[in-house]
Amino acid sequence: MTAHPLLVELVTEELPPKALFQIGDAFASKITEGLRKRGLLDPAVAASPTMYATPRRLAVRIEGVLARSPDSPRREKVLPVSVAFDASGQPTQALTKKLAAMQASHVDPGTLERASDGKAESLFYSFVAPGVVLDQALQQALDEAIAQLPIPKVMHYQRPDGTEVNFVRPAHRLVALHGSQIVPVTALGLSAGRESFGHRFLGKPTISIDSADSYETQLEREGAVAASYTGRRDAIRHALNAAAAGHQAHLAEHAALLDEVTALVEHPVVYAGQFDPAFLAVPQECLILSMKQHQKYFPLVDSAGKLLARFLIVSNLRTDDPSQIVQGNERVLRARLADAKFFFDQDRKQTLASRVEKLGSVVYHNKLGSQLERVRRITRVAGEIARLLGADADKAERAAHLAKADLVTDMVGEFPELQGLMGLYYARHDGEDDTVAHAIEAHYHPRFANDTLPADNIGAAVALADKLDTLTGIYGIGLVPTGDKDPFGLRRAALGVLRMLVEKPLPLDLLRLLTVARSAFAGEAVSQSVAADLHQFMLERLKHYLRERGFEVATIDAVLSQNPTRIDLVVPRIEAVRAFQALPEAASLAAANKRIRNILRKNDASDTTSVDANLLPEAAEKSLYDAMQALEPRVVSLVDAEDYTEALKLLAGLRQPVDTFFEQVMVMTDEPLIRNNRLALLGRLEFLMNGVADISRLAA
Repeated sequence: MTAHPLLVELVTEELPPKALFQIGDAFASKITEGLRKRGLLDPAVAASPTMYATPRRLAVRIEGVLARSPDSPRREKVLPVSVAFDASGQPTQALTKKLAAMQASHVDPGTLERASDGKAESLFYSFVAPGVVLDQALQQALDEAIAQLPIPKVMHYQRPDGTEVNFVRPAHRLVALHGSQIVPVTALGLSAGRESFGHRFLGKPTISIDSADSYETQLEREGAVAASYTGRRDAIRHALNAAAAGHQAHLAEHAALLDEVTALVEHPVVYAGQFDPAFLAVPQECLILSMKQHQKYFPLVDSAGKLLARFLIVSNLRTDDPSQIVQGNERVLRARLADAKFFFDQDRKQTLASRVEKLGSVVYHNKLGSQLERVRRITRVAGEIARLLGADADKAERAAHLAKADLVTDMVGEFPELQGLMGLYYARHDGEDDTVAHAIEAHYHPRFANDTLPADNIGAAVALADKLDTLTGIYGIGLVPTGDKDPFGLRRAALGVLRMLVEKPLPLDLLRLLTVARSAFAGEAVSQSVAADLHQFMLERLKHYLRERGFEVATIDAVLSQNPTRIDLVVPRIEAVRAFQALPEAASLAAANKRIRNILRKNDASDTTSVDANLLPEAAEKSLYDAMQALEPRVVSLVDAEDYTEALKLLAGLRQPVDTFFEQVMVMTDEPLIRNNRLALLGRLEFLMNGVADISRLAA
């Protein structure tokens, strides 16, 4: 049967730009998958879908779609024989109903195959299932795709014929073409045809699509529409880079904006505009955010990253004289930048320090008080952490005291994304120490995965205090993340703390930090067990973090199963375990350690390590004891010096005496004194072998 390309298009009103790519991708992939599972895709043709998405359409073209799926042999279980026939061997009513349900009433029950289904003898019906026609399969696939689209917010509307519809935006036309033939399907109250439409101003209001293959070309030629999302994005990127180079400039960071603008235009054209250089006196982050967030403009910077008084516009309208478009956008931007300059000038009339008390009227959480109360907790904890790090506690406390003051400024009120950064600018303007100013900005870091960490220990102290307060407070009042729900960002805060401890690294005890953070809360505001609970919560987050860094599950488990509190030493221990695993003795010692642990657990002797050398009658146990005596001081010294790799290499020397011990010595002898002494020997051996990690976790 000949295969042809299939086109399905939904023409709508303007779709939400930030979700367009995800919706378009899901529309294409789900229709394709729906046809695939119904056998409509020709296996001889690479049937990868081509996704199209513009502000007013979702579409997909799929190569190699059959008009009808091939007939297929089927074998289906009917019923167990004991249910299908009565005591006299006659078909039961259950069998008659089952065959009717399977559309096999014409089948003689006596001709059905008898075979075991793995539990009992059953009847099986073999037949050739006729292929599914495209009309039916596409209707089902289209219905499934529309029902499963990742729509952020569904609209309810009524079509002119009275049909009630729920969809992301009102839909006006449906196109479905198999080759050049219309496929008679329906969706959202629409019947499929071949009529699409073009750009609102530049294209034909109605475009009759000849075939699935001509779709993209016709839309571009007759409709002035670049239908391909990825093709349109690439064209915009190329035009932006060319325009920037023409002004001897570079584009500021723009990946997210490029995606959004691609979803806003069907016929992209890039124009250049400019603004009054006097606005450059405002921090460039404010200007850039205003241009990108409010106006969807692309700011230009010089080779050093300094903002220029120029910007690029991606318009949806091509014209021979773009001066009116450019001037109109320049006027709008001037008003936006004037607002930013006004906020900046007004904010600097008050110092950050004078704003701190205003935080008392800003609720942080109804169970945890105001932002001012939070600032006081963070200040106390930041000072403690700075002292532990040997940093200037006074500066850390000053930075923490001022860290949230920019929340009550006009600029941050307009642009919440600038919190912290505006604190840096305003602190500098107030004459605060530069280290303090930088710590105010840095205390929000890391804000997301792979974000930068605070550069110095004062910034790290304030950042740790801020995140620990969030964790302790929110977790401590019972708002624990569940599933994929984490409205207060506790997982992000936990990862931020862990990254600072691991990557800087910082020689701090996590459990002690959590205890200090807990002590900053008054009375019973948060649970007494929150420090211990959070320690376990954060070790779970640490597992995920370490896996993402490429460490093996077994090595992670070997280290984290010991509930470490010095997080900065976790990666060195894991790397030491990795090196140990490469030794020929590793597998044997890991197995022995697992055996030791099981023996001690069964006999409730895991804490017994006091060995009497006079109660070691066997040569093998005496040999093991002597080897341990010789190695223990050296191993302990290496562990104390954090030279974990050498410590584990030394422990590898115990393989022979350990193997001999288990070959020749009966631990659970009938003599209680000897038995208990041998258990103590094993307890001491376990303690020595697991000083770096629980190597029993490495055993297969």
